[in-house]
Amino acid sequence: MGTNDSSGHPSSSRQRSSVQSLRKRPRAQVLIIGGGINGVGTFRDLALQGVDVALVERGDYCQGASGASSHMIHGGIRYLENGEFRLVQESVVERNRLLRIAPHYVKPLQTTIPIFSTFSGVLSAPLRFLTHKQQGKPKERGAFLIKLGLSMYDFFSRDGGTVPRHQFRGRKRALAELPRLHPGIKYAATYFDASVHNPERLTLDVLQDGEKAGAAGPSDARASNYLSLVSMGGAAGNSSGSTGGSTVQLRDELTGEVFDFTADVIVNTTGAWVDLTNQAMGAASSFMGGTKGSHIVLDHPGLLEACNGREIFFEHTDGRIVLIYPMGDRVLVGTTDVDADMAEDAVCTDAEIDYFFDLIGHVFPDVPVSRDQIVYTFAGVRPLPRHDATQPGFVSRDYRIERGGQHTSAGGAVVLSLVGGKWTTFRALAEHLTNDVLKELGLERKVSTAKLAIGGGAGFPDTASGIEQWIKAHMSAGRDADRISGLLTRYGTRAEEVLRYLDAGPDRLLHSTRELSVRELEFMARNEQVGHLIDVLIRRTSLAFRGLVTGELLNEVAEVLAVPLGWDAAARAAEIHYAQEVLERFHGVQVHSLVA
Repeated sequence: MGTNDSSGHPSSSRQRSSVQSLRKRPRAQVLIIGGGINGVGTFRDLALQGVDVALVERGDYCQGASGASSHMIHGGIRYLENGEFRLVQESVVERNRLLRIAPHYVKPLQTTIPIFSTFSGVLSAPLRFLTHKQQGKPKERGAFLIKLGLSMYDFFSRDGGTVPRHQFRGRKRALAELPRLHPGIKYAATYFDASVHNPERLTLDVLQDGEKAGAAGPSDARASNYLSLVSMGGAAGNSSGSTGGSTVQLRDELTGEVFDFTADVIVNTTGAWVDLTNQAMGAASSFMGGTKGSHIVLDHPGLLEACNGREIFFEHTDGRIVLIYPMGDRVLVGTTDVDADMAEDAVCTDAEIDYFFDLIGHVFPDVPVSRDQIVYTFAGVRPLPRHDATQPGFVSRDYRIERGGQHTSAGGAVVLSLVGGKWTTFRALAEHLTNDVLKELGLERKVSTAKLAIGGGAGFPDTASGIEQWIKAHMSAGRDADRISGLLTRYGTRAEEVLRYLDAGPDRLLHSTRELSVRELEFMARNEQVGHLIDVLIRRTSLAFRGLVTGELLNEVAEVLAVPLGWDAAARAAEIHYAQEVLERFHGVQVHSLVA
């Protein structure tokens, strides 16, 4: 899904090294527009093939669709009903693969479906399958259909034996395991998928893998956030070993600087904004038809206990598939699926919150919820293909690649536009997109990413005892187990690099949170392309997601970041104000600053 909280930036005159690397050599074989997980995944794959690749993102990495997801890595059991068997097969294979190559962020997720009938939906399901439309009033899927679907799902999930097969429980055993479920249930079906609790950090890991591959290889891999495409010019002059390509105009969103950049192949991975990006390049398209999905995060011990560590995944009364599941000590509830108006901000509305409370009551009728238990809301626009009369829930979640370009003059760049795509399949999608780019360049694949560990997943302990040993081995006089555990959770085994940085100078924990220190913030600023205070709160940490942002935290983090990022007093105040604005406008969070 996609969202946009990148408007109205405070001004800055700081010269960022990520932008300077593109300005100094304003040419690459491939330019990727869009820094969500699919664009970043393609960047990594191309860099590993030795391709000279650049990536630009108009906001922060993982700010749009990728950061507004349901945090699930799943095979898509409901896609079976749409007949998307290829997508289900690819999804379960990639889910199992991510559990192996990104174990620091992707974790198994036990999932339970509460079932209220035995044969409901048997007659309407074939019509839904054939027409991709709801026939009359929604009829819930009964045990027979769910059992059939899970049996097929198990068949697709055989690869590697990563997850157990599903289990069915009768009412008595189901309520024994989850006593606060609706007493009217007849069955409960339990199976395993996976979740990603830190999608923003996983995206950064993938990006940094690409940058390191470029630095170690014969070519180069450069990326910058807060750098947008403004327009496309004509074809560029020929250069040694390449076609002429095309020149685009890029704008630094933090300084307002504009400069030209030339590429032979341009890859448009801007999600819900693919058509608008193509329009800016002078080749209007109508590929996209995204839908908005919203979520809420609750600080609710009762609901957390009711879930008993499981995702509750079910069909609400309107036929929409929804979910409730614990993430640490918070509970995530989602999601809606309505046609999006790209001219409006993607935000969670009061009506959607009412819908979420209603769905909680549908399965946990004796667990009251209130608005004061909401600590965070978020919404985004799924990058779905144009679907005209097809209802949002039946729109394909598969992806395709559209080829265009060479439209400005002979020798102009080829433009590849990604339509669709989802978190679970980002590695396979990037492989597909990379293969298409390699074909355009006349090159061959050198490296497969299928078994290549991602970032801090390399050498990550694979057992609870292994994690405990890792934590003990890295404790010191100044850092207790909680601090080391927090670093391992945030960075995976890349925490060792962070610890070396922390040990290289005097350090102290912040007064406003024990989860961050002064030198760790400096590490983020110097190594993770932090452009704004809000980047740290939402995408470099999970502090905002968990409702832990306070006025004291805003002031203290801004003060520490001001040194490496070159903010004066006015810039610090502007960053605090901007963070408050984003949190309130897009996430329903009001934080009062201590700064006048």
